Amino acid sequence: MWRILLLGLLLTGLTTLARAQDTPWQACHGAVGPDGPVLSDCRPIRDFVDPQGRELWIRSTIDAPNGALGDTRPHALYVAGVAASEAWLNGQRLGVNGHPGATAREELPGRYQAILPIRETAWRPDGNVLVLHLSSFHGGLRFARPMSAMLVLPYPYPSRTALLAVTFVAAGALLAAAFGFGVIHAMRRTGSSLVLAAMAGVAALQAIVETLRSLFDYPYPLHAWRMSAIWLLAAAFAVLLVSYVATRFLPKASRLMIGVALGAVGATALLPGFDVKTVWALILGVALAALPAAAGVRDKRPGARLTLAYLALFLALALGFPEWLADLSYFLLAAGLVLPLLMVEVVRLGRDDRGREAALTRAASRPDRLTVASARGVELVPIAEILAVVGADDYVELRLVGGRSLLHAARLDGLATQLPASFLRVHRSVIANLAQAQRLERDGDRWRLHLSEGAPLPVSRSRQPALREALDVPPLVGAASA
Repeated sequence: MWRILLLGLLLTGLTTLARAQDTPWQACHGAVGPDGPVLSDCRPIRDFVDPQGRELWIRSTIDAPNGALGDTRPHALYVAGVAASEAWLNGQRLGVNGHPGATAREELPGRYQAILPIRETAWRPDGNVLVLHLSSFHGGLRFARPMSAMLVLPYPYPSRTALLAVTFVAAGALLAAAFGFGVIHAMRRTGSSLVLAAMAGVAALQAIVETLRSLFDYPYPLHAWRMSAIWLLAAAFAVLLVSYVATRFLPKASRLMIGVALGAVGATALLPGFDVKTVWALILGVALAALPAAAGVRDKRPGARLTLAYLALFLALALGFPEWLADLSYFLLAAGLVLPLLMVEVVRLGRDDRGREAALTRAASRPDRLTVASARGVELVPIAEILAVVGADDYVELRLVGGRSLLHAARLDGLATQLPASFLRVHRSVIANLAQAQRLERDGDRWRLHLSEGAPLPVSRSRQPALREALDVPPLVGAASA
């Protein structure tokens, strides 16, 4: 119920803003005189007010607040947009935001949004003339509609605290999910956990950037960076969503799906208006992710049906309420998607740990096999199939017969004591299975041990005598067969 009420309030606010934007404006030649602005040659503005790259004088005739109907609240002029601004009502100066000028050097950039109070004495019973002096030379990018509000409303404007609170709760949940998946990736090195951590982090960061306008009265030149960041984060989330769903439910076509997502979502940069870019980036990402989810339903993959249903809900809300999508629903739906996956992943990790312990217990009675603990679980590897063990920080790489390799969560020093006598340390970071050795050869000033397959192994000078003795190679022979 609270979501419906919040949506109603938001749509009502948007309707009020749309009506205010219908105020008829005229563009004029203007200058500041001793008694206020002096305007001439005024002509109607038929599309929208655009001060980008120029100095602009505009005027409009507005009605006074109707005190007879009980509206005795103070009023203010709300100006929001990519421009410095100065305003007068009936010749009385209301205030200035920055300093408009005829050139970039003369202009002092103002804030993106300004609130200029209106004194009661400034009003006339009818025929109130509102004049704005605008200029915009420091925007960085050209906006399709640079001025988002120029309207007189009661002061103070209705608070958006409820909307901000919900957005920040969603952002906090997404940050927690990003941290959780980051920890899981550090423990298990799974690609899906890394993608989900990135998805949650990107959505949380976008929630923060999206709400900056309500929290921080920033200079208007920063608006281009803020809007660019919002679109870029939305595009990143869309591509990551397609990557996760495709890798999980349609792995054979995951590269193709990611490529299509990069092209389609990237193409939204060509659309006019950053709100349109952002909304369509998200819609395209969800629509493309629904395709591999549908394939997963067809192939009866676990979790595909629920994922497809959730993406369909996301898509329906996005198409039905695109204004709501960018401000709120995206963050709620992203949190609703990521948090259950985090809980499922935590449960799965608990099951994997119990399975790992059981496998280790069973492996204790198999001396001919090595118990390998890796990100995928526990595997019993026949010792005879190990060609060599190569150190890699806190892990070791097991090179196996057939060209296969495994990462084992163990240190080289500890593993050397577990392997049988046929294994010899030939280098500080290499243990070789001498049962697979073929020959010892000189390579310039270095020596290399060739095995039955795979790349030759380096042999350190200090360990060469022990290797020669084990292989029964004469000390002075440059290269001998084993």
